[in-house]
Amino acid sequence: MRLLILTQYFPPETGAPQNRLFELALRLKEKGIDVEILTAMPNYPKMEIMEGYKGLKYKEEEIEGLKVYRSKIYISKEKGIRKRLMVYFSFVFSSYKVGKKLGNYDYLMCESPPLFLGYSAMRLSKKLKAKLIFNVSDLWPESAEKMGVVTNKFFLKMAYNLEAKIYRKSFFISGQATGIVGSIKKRFPEKDVYWLSNGVDTKTIDPDKIEPYGLREKYNIPGDQTVLFYGGILGHAQGLQIIVNAATHFKGEKVTFVLMGSGPEKDDLLALQKEVEADNVIFAEPVGRTEVAHVLKEADASIIPLRKLDVFEGVIPSKIFEVLAMAKPIILGVNGESKAFFIDEANAGLHYEPENTDALVKAIRYALNHPVEMQEKGMNGRAYVEEKFDRELLVNNFYEYLKDKHQSI
Repeated sequence: MRLLILTQYFPPETGAPQNRLFELALRLKEKGIDVEILTAMPNYPKMEIMEGYKGLKYKEEEIEGLKVYRSKIYISKEKGIRKRLMVYFSFVFSSYKVGKKLGNYDYLMCESPPLFLGYSAMRLSKKLKAKLIFNVSDLWPESAEKMGVVTNKFFLKMAYNLEAKIYRKSFFISGQATGIVGSIKKRFPEKDVYWLSNGVDTKTIDPDKIEPYGLREKYNIPGDQTVLFYGGILGHAQGLQIIVNAATHFKGEKVTFVLMGSGPEKDDLLALQKEVEADNVIFAEPVGRTEVAHVLKEADASIIPLRKLDVFEGVIPSKIFEVLAMAKPIILGVNGESKAFFIDEANAGLHYEPENTDALVKAIRYALNHPVEMQEKGMNGRAYVEEKFDRELLVNNFYEYLKDKHQSI
């Protein structure tokens, strides 16, 4: 069985989709599937083509035994929708130009967002005689519309029509969360939709074996400080202003807030930090995928926020899994599915109402006053992801599903 994964994002970039697709590809390859990757020149999250790839229109390479084909992509640091569309569509065109020469595959798995990559995926699926698997990690354009990122009615109508066309042409659809799966099934009941959750390698990420990164030393954080950590994209969906604002309530206390990552909201967050004089907030540079667990080793808890939108009630932030694998408790500002799994069922942390600064301050105060209970919640989380979200288990289940679908053709 031959599988081509089409994605705009892939290592050596850091981020949730990069890590998830890389681990999926490695494990499917171990099971005998011939997996190859078609992706862009690496540039995320800094929106700069990385060293070793600059000026290239095409590159073939191998990463841990995976064959990777890279095509060019236009890059801009500007936040406007026009520039972002230029970024997306540059890879749509270049990925088709490269992909059409790769030979035939049994399956083409396309990662969305960006939704527009579906244009390339549909054409490549036909050209390469490959059945299309459309993997949805965010319900776009619905989430973009509800966040107010996209407001043009004509453009939204075109995007929703494209979404429907891609779903109808897919052999099957996979969704990263049950909320995503449920939304697609409700709108397209005739389609097969598989829940392909993110997860974590609990054998590799073992808190008893992971050494500290040196976060406290690097950023001059005293050893007696409680470190409340956020790691990931500094983007629109997260609403990270709440952490900066909450930090002002703990000035002069032995609490340090670390925001590690990069993204479109970083400049605004830095401006807010200066405005409210939140000198107990540290903006740390992002680290590679293999280093995140080492950073978490030195954190006491992880704050995981999202904006208060209905569409996010069916979302599980990928960063949760690594945090819990390291037996660290979470302070979760997400309603719906994430709360049901990791707070109500796993008892792996505390919940606060999204975008409610007072609620976050209250949750942090509780965590500071109940350190033993928080440690127990972290251990609960570790046991929970071992049982239900270990990546090997998740990939095994997906492999069996794909094999059954393949045999039924």
